[in-house]
Amino acid sequence: MTSFVIALLCLLTGYFIYGSFIERTFGSDPNRQTPCYTSNDGVDYTPMATWKVFLIQFLNIAGTGPIFGAIQGILFGPAAYLWIVLGCIFGGACHDYLSGMISIRRNGESLPEIVGDELGKNFRVIMRVISMVLMILVGTVFATTPAGLLSSMTSSWGAFGNITFWTIVIFCYYILATLLPIDKLIGKIYPVFGLALLIMAAGVLYGVFASEGSLPEITEAFSNHHPSSTIPIFPGICITIACGAVSGFHATQSPMMARCMKNEKYGRPVFYGAMITEGIVALIWAAAAIKFADSLSVAGATPYEKLLNALTENGAHGVNPAIIVNAICHSWLGSIGAVLAILGVVAAPITSGDTAFRSARLIAADFMRFPQDKIYRRLLLCAPIFAIAIVLMFVDFSIIWRYFAWTNQTLSVFTLWTITVYLARKKKLFILTLIPALFMTMVCSTYIVIAPEGLHLQETTSYCIGGLVTIVCLASFIRWYNKGRYPDAPKSLDSQHYEE
Repeated sequence: MTSFVIALLCLLTGYFIYGSFIERTFGSDPNRQTPCYTSNDGVDYTPMATWKVFLIQFLNIAGTGPIFGAIQGILFGPAAYLWIVLGCIFGGACHDYLSGMISIRRNGESLPEIVGDELGKNFRVIMRVISMVLMILVGTVFATTPAGLLSSMTSSWGAFGNITFWTIVIFCYYILATLLPIDKLIGKIYPVFGLALLIMAAGVLYGVFASEGSLPEITEAFSNHHPSSTIPIFPGICITIACGAVSGFHATQSPMMARCMKNEKYGRPVFYGAMITEGIVALIWAAAAIKFADSLSVAGATPYEKLLNALTENGAHGVNPAIIVNAICHSWLGSIGAVLAILGVVAAPITSGDTAFRSARLIAADFMRFPQDKIYRRLLLCAPIFAIAIVLMFVDFSIIWRYFAWTNQTLSVFTLWTITVYLARKKKLFILTLIPALFMTMVCSTYIVIAPEGLHLQETTSYCIGGLVTIVCLASFIRWYNKGRYPDAPKSLDSQHYEE
């Protein structure tokens, strides 16, 4: 319990101390007009209350990620505490804050355009493709997954309880959320769902302190406790726990709020603060899962074996974190927990899916330079996006989805290198993101060569290849830096509300 409490306090302290340092390093300017005023179109660019912007940003980046990822990540042991705390404070929160603030300085530009501005046109094209594919993939899976859960809950409703019906309902909502002005639908329901997710986390936090069972301490963090994983703790835990530590998906979502934030001074609570909040949620669920498993009467000599058996229903199905979420909420929170569990495993993924499709529209609009002020223009972009998603629903995602976690973290690598180049060009303290960029480069390059869905090479060989890739990236950066290759700000950034 001591390690958990210290980890919790570290996250809170990180926001106030390191978050403030990052804010000063970037140079937040409360006197600079933000895109919601300079480009107000009443659709994507519109001023919103800061508390709403925070809750929408939190739900955009969270969904079920910090819940499901943390539950599976704690199987590796209390190293999950270390990764969530250190990854969140020094990696994820910096990644989210700086990418969001750069987007504000560039009139709410989407991630591929920011990457292209800093790393060049080739990376711009790569990021456009990767981002669009990832957004459509996320939106599609987060339609079918909650539809399946809702179908299992309403199987007695006949035609109105099957998976097809619920998929149609969810897709209709997605279409509305993608097309309507952001303050008309998302701005009204997201704060409600965001508060519900926070209330659920607070209730589970109480359960962590009040319920039976024991928590592992940090002294056990340096060995792999996973009962079945063939991937070593590094890089396995860094891929398993993305939301709550470092996640590239977040940088695709931040431009939406960059277009709605009223003042740059709110950047730290919205971007850095939402990520720290997500880290706290992940930490709570990691502790809750292992403590709850320790009290279960299921097969297993250790809490980790018990948790794995509970997640797989004693081997009857694949790993399903929703089982533990449902059990913890019912056991610790009673009837209120049952409602919150539904929000956690159904509403949360839906709120990730709709913003994924909206992000896909914005990314496409940015690189096509296609205005989005009229609804027919938004329909023209959305029609092919949703058509592709509908076709993909008939594809078996069991294999493709394995690559999602790696692709997500690879996005964070591109983003962190982009921010590093940006800071170097601005002659700011770029080492703050250079170290996380190198670390995540090592994580992703090692994982793809060691994982079963990758090259499946031996551990030593994989570490050598990952290290070599990381060294090459560092050498390339040093070469660029020493030659003074600081590209001028893009020509599109000439107006007063863009970069100075």
